Amino acid sequence: MADFFRQAAADKISLVRFLYVDHGGIVRGKATSVVRLEDRIESGIGHTRAMMAMSMLDELAPVEGMGPVGEVRIKPDPGTYRNKLPYAPGAAALLADLVNPDGSPWDGCARTFLKNAIAELNAEGYQLQAAFEPEFTLGRREGGDHEGASFTPVDESLCYSLTGFHLAHDYTIDLVDALSRQGLEVEHYYPELGHGQQEVSIWHAEALGAADRHVLLRETARAVAIRHGLWASFAPKPLPDLAGNGAHLHASLWSDGRNVFADPAGSFGLSGLGYCFLAGVLAHLPGLVALTCGSVNSYRRLAPSTWSGAYACYGPDNREAAVRICSPVGTDGSVNLELKPSDSTGNPYLALGAFIYAGLDGIRRSLDPGEPVLVDPATLSEAERSRLSVTRLPSSLGAALDALEADSVLMSALGPLRSSAYLAVKRSEVAHFAARDDVGYECRKHWLAF
Repeated sequence: MADFFRQAAADKISLVRFLYVDHGGIVRGKATSVVRLEDRIESGIGHTRAMMAMSMLDELAPVEGMGPVGEVRIKPDPGTYRNKLPYAPGAAALLADLVNPDGSPWDGCARTFLKNAIAELNAEGYQLQAAFEPEFTLGRREGGDHEGASFTPVDESLCYSLTGFHLAHDYTIDLVDALSRQGLEVEHYYPELGHGQQEVSIWHAEALGAADRHVLLRETARAVAIRHGLWASFAPKPLPDLAGNGAHLHASLWSDGRNVFADPAGSFGLSGLGYCFLAGVLAHLPGLVALTCGSVNSYRRLAPSTWSGAYACYGPDNREAAVRICSPVGTDGSVNLELKPSDSTGNPYLALGAFIYAGLDGIRRSLDPGEPVLVDPATLSEAERSRLSVTRLPSSLGAALDALEADSVLMSALGPLRSSAYLAVKRSEVAHFAARDDVGYECRKHWLAF
């Protein structure tokens, strides 16, 4: 702690932001003066419980235990300090848990949910290494208020084209620098398929660190864009006629310093344990996508033959399967699973935590994922899909929420308060957009929020 305070002083910090992600998938927080930092590290900052019942539209859903009465504290994790924010001179940020006033874990906190999943995994002798692989659309926000705002991509370049590199170069170099100065190592960058679409992936970490890094990456990309007079949207479909933005989840399981997903003698290099984990994910995927694809807008992206993984199946390097077995790169130990139906509107702590619980269930029950799919599942006949037990994932957030509510494993893991709050918040969003029935309105609200 002494080292932490010395570093904050050396960085000439005036304000420190305490960040959390709510059930609507929005990154929120409060800031403390550096003068009060030592006290606030210990006590946290007071906060109403009701904020975890807030939707992405800033509308409160009715949730028992998350009304006007009741207090939590936004308590930061000092280990998440990443030096001063390059895009906000004089400010720093810490990722935070929401805790009870006495400091005990609060059962409405999303980050605590992931911690609980990690603890269960550790008790089985495993650790999860993970990384999100997010896409976002870089453009210009034009017009005034939310109702009149429009969004225009920065370019119309082709996928992976050097024109795309050239047109976004100044922004991208500043983004990579801002990430690096926060200790976030950029692994890949390239312009993607959609107009103005960018993809930036950072190096993997243990599960909690992976979720924390995804939050920091989102906020850094958005903030650097604003300083360039641009807008970065992680919405799944900010513009309905262009390619969608995913945030694919890559994960591998480790024990005693060894990737236990890796087996050179296994089919496609994946171990028997890996297949059990994979089978658990597939078994729970209809409900899991309510957390990994957490918005109404998500299901405009999650469609067949769009490389988003709209069918519950798996395959080796099959980018149309919901789960891809990624071929090893360099060493056998690099084998990992990629979850395609995932985007940045999902709270990363809930998404990754539920992914762990689903995989653990597969290991505990020794589940079998069945045969791999080696083609685009949309090209198979109904009879062939039936033979392979390949099913279409929910085509709307409402249907995904129904599947989540029917999934006893995921609902039990989430707990009564967290699950009821999540369902209430997301059902309120479904109702809001259904009442408008306006694609343009829906997309605008999402590119502004995410």
